[in-house]
Amino acid sequence: MKKGYGDDMKNLEIKDLHVSVEDKEILKGVDLIVNEGEAHVLMGPNGNGKSTLLAAIMGDPRYKVTQGSIIYDGKNILEMPVNERSIAGLFLGMQYPQEINGVTNSDFLRAAMNVRREKPVSLFEFIKEMEKTINDLQMSEDLAHRFLNEGFSGGEKKRNEIVQLEMLKPSLAMLDEIDSGLDVDAIKIVADAINRIRKENNMALIIVSHYERFLELIKPEFTHVLVDGRIVVSGGPDLYEKVDQEGYDWIYEKYGVKPEAEEKKERISIGSCSVKESLKGLGL
Repeated sequence: MKKGYGDDMKNLEIKDLHVSVEDKEILKGVDLIVNEGEAHVLMGPNGNGKSTLLAAIMGDPRYKVTQGSIIYDGKNILEMPVNERSIAGLFLGMQYPQEINGVTNSDFLRAAMNVRREKPVSLFEFIKEMEKTINDLQMSEDLAHRFLNEGFSGGEKKRNEIVQLEMLKPSLAMLDEIDSGLDVDAIKIVADAINRIRKENNMALIIVSHYERFLELIKPEFTHVLVDGRIVVSGGPDLYEKVDQEGYDWIYEKYGVKPEAEEKKERISIGSCSVKESLKGLGL
């Protein structure tokens, strides 16, 4: 299979991860292994650590790792800034993609592609790949010349995240409720693109989703349920099917756990500081 970042196996190993936000502990000892090519879904009640886990892996500076380790491809990524984690093969499709005025999609993507290559991508090759990707995601032909997410609908922003995924070809993609805000047709388009990219690049995948229809299209092999900052139960596809049908009460009772009270989510992507830091790293 063709790979985005070379031929070595790239595995993610998280051990005893504790993460705090503004001195409040959100993750309270997460252990997770994701091997190359695998697809994992994270489930659980809102406000119990799913988005926090993805943000901590990607390096959002608002999330402080107080204990534990995150090793990717044999490297301690906690020592890397966001842009270096991206270059190493990590990608986060955000729940609330940020609008960046003054930076076009094409400028952003070509710069991001070039920092991953020894030889810059030619303009012809880039345009050809960009046109194919826009067509794959059935987006407007003027996408390349529009400012990054500016004036986009919620669904367009989510599909634009998958445009970036297809262009950058990461070895591990994390998708935070990428299906929310998409209509039925768009969900099928996005799922088809994700499945194609996985097959072509042997890409590993971590998905946060509550929507069984989307999971049926992606077909993740592993399911993990987070409650109160911990993975309390893991299994296969039958687990997310049972959660969809029965909810979480049986998990609370069986495993003696109590969910953290749901808090209103701050509508911030990895954004305000991290995206700007990454853009500087790309010279934009």
